Amino acid sequence: MKVGSNILTKNDGLNLDALGSISRQICWMIDGGLEVLLVSSGAMAAGMKKLGLSRRPDEIPKRQAISAVGQAGLMREYEKAFERHHKQVAQLLLTSDGLSNRKRYLNARNTLHTLLSWGVVPIINENDTVSVEEIKFGDNDNLSAMITLLMNADILINLTDIDGLHTKDPRTHPDAELIQVVSSIGKSIERLASDIPGALGTGGMSSKIMAAKKVTSAGIPMIIAKGDNPDVLVNIFSGEEPGTFFVPKKQKLANRKCWIGFNLRPKGLLRIDPGAARAVLRRGKSLLPSGIVGVEGEFDVGAAVAFKNGESETLGTGLVNYSSKDIRKIMGAQTREIEARLGQKTYDEVIHRDNLAITGECAV
Repeated sequence: MKVGSNILTKNDGLNLDALGSISRQICWMIDGGLEVLLVSSGAMAAGMKKLGLSRRPDEIPKRQAISAVGQAGLMREYEKAFERHHKQVAQLLLTSDGLSNRKRYLNARNTLHTLLSWGVVPIINENDTVSVEEIKFGDNDNLSAMITLLMNADILINLTDIDGLHTKDPRTHPDAELIQVVSSIGKSIERLASDIPGALGTGGMSSKIMAAKKVTSAGIPMIIAKGDNPDVLVNIFSGEEPGTFFVPKKQKLANRKCWIGFNLRPKGLLRIDPGAARAVLRRGKSLLPSGIVGVEGEFDVGAAVAFKNGESETLGTGLVNYSSKDIRKIMGAQTREIEARLGQKTYDEVIHRDNLAITGECAV
């Protein structure tokens, strides 16, 4: 579950009523037999109130310092709220490079599983005190998607100040209609989100759609719902249908493929022909050199590399068995020709299907 700062904060700091309501509902869910992980914003607002600041400073070190102050206050309020319902909480602060490293990725997952087995509620945030551009998740919408994939969760619920995806900006268009179900996330859905101006379009609805695209492509559904409804979670788990529901793909990605597809930053790009795209997407085949028509970037054996069908969207990411230099020599070749071109053949496949994650929606 992800709760945005627009729900947890108000002009003078944290919105303790909203924080208490969400904590109460999470405890109700846990008492009903569910396991809940919470990705929570709000550290910056809490820090600004404690320090008596009226606006966010522009300097990154100052913002990081404010977050450090505010995170302590945020966790104190969560502790107090959950203690009222006899629940304990734990804090986890993460950076994206921590999840791109396979060992640390598994360590984070093991820690979260242990906390859940103890009945402790993990409260997760980005480590703003050290995060810089190279290691930022981007926003907590993306972080919540990464945690959902990390834990192979059954659903991601994103609570915000709007009750879902609309046909227009509902704040300025009274005739805007709620889209209750999104069966697939294509360009038209992405445009709907980006066309909504203001906060909803910059790190708001657009980033939520990108989060939904990640988790649904891995076979996990997502809901966007209005978080200031005091019983929104109770309503959802009682069978009501508030907000927008994003339908997942039928088959879940294996945990390791989620790590490859969504945690690793591609070092390069392979362009593949339509026949290779069909083999990979529809028949679950490995990527062979014969289907590669272009190589971009410089990378070594074992690197994460994205692949596209011509000029279309990225179809997925995989770990390559050959360097970019060698792939350029063998692209378009049959597997029996690899040894003649390279002087040796270590693999038939450029990317084996076990090391390949399909993440795109493009039809071929």
